[in-house]
Amino acid sequence: MKKVYIIAFMAFALAFSTEAVAQEFSGLDKSPMDISSYPPIHDGSDVAVRVTYSRPQLKGRSLSELTPSGKVWRTGANEATEITFYKDVNFGGKDIKAGTYSLFTIPGENEWTVVLNKNLNQWGAYSYEEGADVARVKVPNGSDGNSLEEFSIAFKKTDKGADMVMGWDKTRVAVPITMQM
Repeated sequence: MKKVYIIAFMAFALAFSTEAVAQEFSGLDKSPMDISSYPPIHDGSDVAVRVTYSRPQLKGRSLSELTPSGKVWRTGANEATEITFYKDVNFGGKDIKAGTYSLFTIPGENEWTVVLNKNLNQWGAYSYEEGADVARVKVPNGSDGNSLEEFSIAFKKTDKGADMVMGWDKTRVAVPITMQM
């Protein structure tokens, strides 16, 4: 009789442990998170700037539909993009103290306004507050013959630091960043 109880207990425990292991996970994020840094982490230098953002995809939609002209955009997907400066910088002509900021953009036909905002952990631009802006920088809206399906942010080394280049579809926007000593 004792063996019957032990076998029943083991069968019961096995049934529940199998269910715990069979956890359901959602599919891949439609707009996966990415990080871009300058200098790149893999080159062994101390990182001066890092951007954490999600990469939405065009999927047959127009860029103007996804980033309406004149409207504040979260500069990516999901949570608002965040940029961390590990040292004081000059961001597009504005002196910025080391720290982490939300990064928003306001797309325009000929120029984009790039916004650093002190409110962190925001979903999209739904709770964006202009009064929390630390800086607003206007940069020309350029273009490239190559189309990018996924929104991307990269850094291009310059003599004084780097340009933070944002690209999607054929649009390219670059903000100069000068490292302060």
